Amino acid sequence: MENRDKETMKRMIRAAGLRATAARVATLELLQKVASPVTHADVAKHLAQIGVNQATAFRNLNDLNEAGIVRRAELGDHVWRFELITDGKHRRNTHPHFLCVDCGSVSCLPEIDLTESGFESAGKIREVTEVLLRGHCHQCE
Repeated sequence: MENRDKETMKRMIRAAGLRATAARVATLELLQKVASPVTHADVAKHLAQIGVNQATAFRNLNDLNEAGIVRRAELGDHVWRFELITDGKHRRNTHPHFLCVDCGSVSCLPEIDLTESGFESAGKIREVTEVLLRGHCHQCE
């Protein structure tokens, strides 16, 4: 993903119809730095350093999600995780994630090719919105 500076982030937030607050910009800066989706608690801890409370952090994450800047995913463990949507990707075009069933770590995986004919033969699938693989990571051997 391209590295965005603060001014670019502010313009992106404003273009989505939101106010470019310090908390929203700091949220995007964090999401740009991390390699995998982060929880609300992770974002709230980061934003607490600039005096933002947990409720505001959560509201901002949801606003950014609704605006199509941030993607929200629940990976089967009842915890919402958030990630910055990469350039040229709509919020519904997602990439697969790997969830370690031992330590709970989440990793982004490169996009995989799932064929339409495979979905058509299943007969019950209209649209795939998330692909999640579960297993054991190398750290948990």
